Amino acid sequence: MLEKLSSSLKETIRKIAMAKRIDKHTVDELVRDIQRALIQADVKIALVKEISSRIRERALKEKMVLNPREHVIKVVYEELINIIGKGVEVPLAPQKIMMVGLHGSGKTSSCAKLARYFQKKGLKPAVICADVYRPAAADQLRQLCDKIDVPFYDGAPEGKDVMGIVKAGVKEFEKYDVKIIDTAGRHALEEEMIEEIREIEKRIKPEQRVLILDASIGQQASVQARAFDDAIGITGIIITKMDGTAKGGGALSAVSETNSGVAFIGTGEKVDDFEKFESDGFISRMLGMGDIKSLIEMAEESLEPEDVDLELLKGKFTLKDLYKQLEALKKMGPFKKIMQMLPLGGLGIDFDDQMYQITEDKLKRYKVMMDSMTEEELNEPKIIGGSRLKRIARGSGTTTAEVNELIKYHRLMKKMMKSLTAGRGKIPMMQGMPMDKMMKKMK
Repeated sequence: MLEKLSSSLKETIRKIAMAKRIDKHTVDELVRDIQRALIQADVKIALVKEISSRIRERALKEKMVLNPREHVIKVVYEELINIIGKGVEVPLAPQKIMMVGLHGSGKTSSCAKLARYFQKKGLKPAVICADVYRPAAADQLRQLCDKIDVPFYDGAPEGKDVMGIVKAGVKEFEKYDVKIIDTAGRHALEEEMIEEIREIEKRIKPEQRVLILDASIGQQASVQARAFDDAIGITGIIITKMDGTAKGGGALSAVSETNSGVAFIGTGEKVDDFEKFESDGFISRMLGMGDIKSLIEMAEESLEPEDVDLELLKGKFTLKDLYKQLEALKKMGPFKKIMQMLPLGGLGIDFDDQMYQITEDKLKRYKVMMDSMTEEELNEPKIIGGSRLKRIARGSGTTTAEVNELIKYHRLMKKMMKSLTAGRGKIPMMQGMPMDKMMKKMK
């Protein structure tokens, strides 16, 4: 997400980390780099000027607790968070959620994604389609809900009576925890649409009123945010299509036009490509510092207890254990998303999409190679010699060089596991472990 902005910010952070000294010239250069990156991401000029001024002031005049380089990086991190706010917490509790936004913003798919989010948290969601104007809106939402086994109501008996549909849907799903209402959008901000959502809000009094913004619209997001907030009082924002735009900064900074903040972001087309938004983790990822908290939450949602065997950290970590970890990795989601949550930026590693794909493909081939091994070989990798290498390569459709590469990768992983139990720190790749070598070998 926002790869271009992220890449520019990571490069700026690397310059600071490697600077021989931090003085006014260095800070001015840093500010110019950040200004350029933010303007290219479509952040409003007024906000860019504001953050530039604060970074320059704090970097040069604020009392330092850390060393000068760490101090400047901390200032950049904190001021970027200030632009987009702290994020909004949508409670895991019984509630009615009203979804609003223009046509094409991703509102309908966001309804299903939000339902899936609550479903994974153990609540019972249901969806009501109150869009009677867009052709096939109900069919699209019904199909999405059917895929995730979430109840759906489109109010066929009520026909075009929007208020009748909403009230009947709320009554139909009275026993469900979360009732998500998909309202109608328009191609532009029209008074008719505004009046309709005002009426729905007045009649059903939803606890949450969520605005859906398309990240690709850039600074126009500010106009939409202000109009919807004036109409019904927005309690949270979902920004969609964050996976494929350079203008997402405009949508992110649009929250300054409301009394709310970003609650979730959509990162792809699939129903699980949806993240709870936490500005500190988001900015940390953009700066290449990782987001371990979100990674842990993702693992907790995706994995069963049997998928994570903590006892293996105390043992010898065999190829069989490695296979199990690769299976667990697959369950957690897209490889690219997982890697972005690891703090690799300090090592100078910045993958592009091609490198992510190459690395993911290589991990898949490793699994195929291990499928061609005997139980004895999986448990005792040391016994894999010349004849065994040839057999494994032949059985997996690979080469002996690739099998040897797998063995070397296993050794590196084994070292990392040992470092965890040796008390070197919670994040081994930040403690001098060969994470950069490991990733470069997989290109």
